[in-house]
Amino acid sequence: MRGEPSCPKCGGRVRAPGLFADSWQCDVHGTVHPLQPVLPPSVEALGVVVNRAQVPVWMPWPLPIGWLFTGVASAGDDRSGGRATAVACSGPGPVGGMGELLLIAEELGVGLGARYAGIKGPDPGPNMAVDQSPHAKVLAAGRPTPLWHVEGAPADRAVFAGEARGLWLWAILWPGQSGLLLYDELVLTDLRDAGAEVELVPCGALSPRLLS
Repeated sequence: MRGEPSCPKCGGRVRAPGLFADSWQCDVHGTVHPLQPVLPPSVEALGVVVNRAQVPVWMPWPLPIGWLFTGVASAGDDRSGGRATAVACSGPGPVGGMGELLLIAEELGVGLGARYAGIKGPDPGPNMAVDQSPHAKVLAAGRPTPLWHVEGAPADRAVFAGEARGLWLWAILWPGQSGLLLYDELVLTDLRDAGAEVELVPCGALSPRLLS
């Protein structure tokens, strides 16, 4: 899918490094890691993102029954590598209908997760009730990983966040009831570690959530 890099925080246009700046620039947010054009779901697209990622590329693996991989995006350039990744999946929701899941891994301050979550960013910390018990838990690369509900998101989605491998992990689900999926301790794999298994990922149509 053709397109131009954009700001991971607002989706606005960015200027490439040049004579007056050695980093990508957004008129609103200053220096940013540019969000690269979203790639339609395919094994090849996953390979592109996995090979340049400096952060995990999280995917539920094995995928829940009936679920498909529906797109991938990353923020960063050829020099810095991927500093944030977003993987979309969709399938039967836990209470009927279709559910959608977006998993984002990112470094501090990138702002991609907050953008997809629909909250003020760049990070989830101020909106997480970490003084409470975790609201959900996933198994990320074999490690129990607590997640907390993130306040302030639009009512059409459920947003959770936590820390995995020293980086932010966001789980955003549509509709909000699909958040129940996380109460079964979903198993997440960093696709950088998956090897040839990536070739077995079933692909569906591109998720519009990645384009919003």
